[in-house]
Amino acid sequence: MTNFSVFNNENSPLYTLVNNTYSSPAVISSPEGDAVKNGRLFTVTSASTAVGGGSNLLIQITNPNGSGRTLYISQITGGISAAATLNVYSGGTVTGGTTPTPFNLRFGNATTSIATARTSTGSVGGSPTLFLTALLAEGMFNFPFGGGVIVPPNTSISISVGTGAITAAANITWWEY
Repeated sequence: MTNFSVFNNENSPLYTLVNNTYSSPAVISSPEGDAVKNGRLFTVTSASTAVGGGSNLLIQITNPNGSGRTLYISQITGGISAAATLNVYSGGTVTGGTTPTPFNLRFGNATTSIATARTSTGSVGGSPTLFLTALLAEGMFNFPFGGGVIVPPNTSISISVGTGAITAAANITWWEY
């Protein structure tokens, strides 16, 4: 039987589930959508920070040893007042600064993250492994990972935005299971 229908449906031999959302609408949720519904989507921000010449804005998320959970990086976002470089590392050491509490993106949910966070200015120390570098123009930036970067227990992810006299902000969002 020939399929003459422009829009497939259940009676056509070429039927594919949710083939056409116009004639067969469906609700499809992202992993982030499921995580936030379960109170497991978190974020940390550096807020807007003045970075001195020769320094970087730093933000780090650490999954402690024995946490029993895995962190799935959703996205890294932010903005800068002048051209800079974004470097994302596996591991590394961020010292000084502040230790902001990860924020649960399901407003009113009391579930807390097992991750610890640190924001600072300077340089990432230790022996980090660089896995993403991007040259940024002045303005906003967004790197969606959709869970494609996984931070298992006893590891961390570090972000560096700089180098130079800039005002910058960085945010990292993740879910954990």
